[in-house]
Amino acid sequence: MTATSTTPAVDDLRQDRVQHGPFDTHYLESGVSDGPPVLLIHGSGPGVSGRANWQGLMRSPLADGRRLLAPDVVGFGETRAADGVELDHDTRVRHLLGFLDALGLDQVDVVGNSMGGALALALAHRHPERIRRMVLMGAVGIDFPITEGLDRVWGYTPSHDNMAALMRLFAYDQGLVTDELIELRFRATEVGDVQERYATAFAAPRQRHITAMALTEDELASIQTPTLLIHGRDDQIIPLEATSQRLLHILPSADLVVFHRCGHWTQIERAEDFQRHVAGFFS
Repeated sequence: MTATSTTPAVDDLRQDRVQHGPFDTHYLESGVSDGPPVLLIHGSGPGVSGRANWQGLMRSPLADGRRLLAPDVVGFGETRAADGVELDHDTRVRHLLGFLDALGLDQVDVVGNSMGGALALALAHRHPERIRRMVLMGAVGIDFPITEGLDRVWGYTPSHDNMAALMRLFAYDQGLVTDELIELRFRATEVGDVQERYATAFAAPRQRHITAMALTEDELASIQTPTLLIHGRDDQIIPLEATSQRLLHILPSADLVVFHRCGHWTQIERAEDFQRHVAGFFS
């Protein structure tokens, strides 16, 4: 691993890069550098990145006294991997573990969104000493039949109309889906090879990607990490009943919070409630 090289801050969020193994990781940081570290792992939507998923949370009171870190998971955003690195679940787990090593972080709290929830579970299963507590939001990580909504997300093909339709699928509150948001996310899919990487990572048939990210019930039952599950009751991407409700009964140390009138964007649609639950849990 190598030391980080500082790059200019973007508005009030610090950004940086770190080289480790075959990965060149771009990440955002907020809070205090010597505070308890919190790793924020984003999901797998088209055009997603650490910024797209976490900028609101990184400016919230959760950053008071904590060090919030939001890397672009390999295959997404501005993070790069060496030629020949396969963009699959095991690579993403290895990437995040190397990121923690590169920053000298022996143990962190984790917030994992959707695909990020599966990555958090994998880290807690493979390296339990590295994860103190974790929050899983609308998490993958247990096998279930792919929903029409998730199949549409992973099968996205670039167009303004397709992005608008997906954004409306993510949110229960359609007022959140502004023309500006649609345009920002659409433009993010047109930068460089972003869409090519995305299409390769989630190529059809797509049920196999859910299965690849899933732990068995025995593996899940072995995870002792204190866990807070958060899910939107009206999530059309990752179904509450098939994921978080099952995880609640399998994980030995899990609680579940369900937000009504809320889709897949719990950290956005119920921002204040979400921040309050996460802060209390980590404290």
